[in-house]
Amino acid sequence: MATTVNEQGLDERLALLEKARTWSPRLISKLESHIRTADDRALYRINPFTFAKERNIAEIEVVDLFLHATALGVFSMDWNLFCPKCCCVVDSFRSLKSVHNHYHCAFCATDYEAALDEYIAIAFTVSPEIRNISFHDPLQLPAWDYFYQVRNTADGVLPDGVPLITVKGTMTRAVNWIPAGQTTSIEVDGTEGALLGACPNGKACFLVTIDGAPASSPQAVNIPYGEVTAAYAMHQVAPGKVVFNVENATSELGLVCIAQLPPGFDITTIPLKFVPFLNGKRVLTTQTFRDLFRSEVIKASEGIGVKNITLLFTDLKGSTELYERIGDLNAFSLVQRHFERLLDVTVRNNGAIIKTIGDAIMASFLQPADAVKAALAMRNEIAAFNAEQADRALILKIGIHTGPAIAVTLNDRLDYFGQNVNIAARIQGIAEAGEICLSEDVHADEEAAALLATMPVQSSKSKLRGMLEDFRVFRIGSEHAN
Repeated sequence: MATTVNEQGLDERLALLEKARTWSPRLISKLESHIRTADDRALYRINPFTFAKERNIAEIEVVDLFLHATALGVFSMDWNLFCPKCCCVVDSFRSLKSVHNHYHCAFCATDYEAALDEYIAIAFTVSPEIRNISFHDPLQLPAWDYFYQVRNTADGVLPDGVPLITVKGTMTRAVNWIPAGQTTSIEVDGTEGALLGACPNGKACFLVTIDGAPASSPQAVNIPYGEVTAAYAMHQVAPGKVVFNVENATSELGLVCIAQLPPGFDITTIPLKFVPFLNGKRVLTTQTFRDLFRSEVIKASEGIGVKNITLLFTDLKGSTELYERIGDLNAFSLVQRHFERLLDVTVRNNGAIIKTIGDAIMASFLQPADAVKAALAMRNEIAAFNAEQADRALILKIGIHTGPAIAVTLNDRLDYFGQNVNIAARIQGIAEAGEICLSEDVHADEEAAALLATMPVQSSKSKLRGMLEDFRVFRIGSEHAN
């Protein structure tokens, strides 16, 4: 079928995209070619890391590319919750605010806690305003395509690189739409082992063990489709034909998949891994996302966990005296220019500014080493800045800590909350003029330690406000700044 592209809309948006920032040569033309020539599947839930690898482009630039293109209406963003055991797409949302902190995989009958740095994957789908594809109306797809291309991901692979969904496809005996208010009969041949059946939304979930002498005639199993269930309904039959009578008591179109499991099959033993994908932590630690999608908020009542995030706090020592000495307007101008330099350093080191607090910043980084590199670069930047105006020197102090946190929305801003956030701020609070202070967890990181191997670092235990026990801190003194 011939593809239809909105030529004017695409041209206008690509022209704006070219102006958004400086891109690598031919990057925009590669994206345009993909939009024009790729098949529908290749334009649905695009993994930006895979896109980058296939075209030998830096990941960070491709993430920026898709974020800017999404802001311009070329793509939409999909927030997908992956099951780590069977690579089902448990749920998918068009906005972060719809992502919740608990989810359930109907096929594994397992509950999970959502974590931004684990199985929350962000992908990109071409906008129907640019090019219409079949996946824009997924309920019109054949049942098989809907289940394996919408409710599963090919990013989960076995050790030999084969996507798990390929193996699941060989085990599947039937995938059927279940019309609203009707009973649908599905006949499959059952062999020794079990038949697993489920609806992606959890409205039917059953496990049929198969054992004994073969049955001489078809065996009927009645399956109610209605209330969400968290556990398998158990049945037992003999080998042979099995007819599942699925009664859809809802007013919505349903879907049931039935798979044949071999004897002793245990999904928890599958050596599944995932190809790299853009997770929630990475996108929230991307300055472009925070700049372009300020309206994105976390609605989950408890926030969403992140297993490990590195947080950096800065502050200016003696800023009150600076304001008194040179006046509010001059001091404010200096502080804003220092913010610009810190922002540039943060972005160059895989970080993002979470917020400014008076004369201070709070930034997040993907890895401890990124934050350490940024801190050293920040100190050098401010030293160079001060060299231009010796009578108006700014004195920076920095603290870094890493650990779990909760991503939340505070004051309409994506933020982090928890004890480790407090620790990072308080480590900055005990830094002396020009010092960088690191927690023991940051210093223990191999890459961070390698960066500091040639630098004199002093270790001591310090009292942090609100903490009962002394806290070990590693100090990089101001005398080592260039």
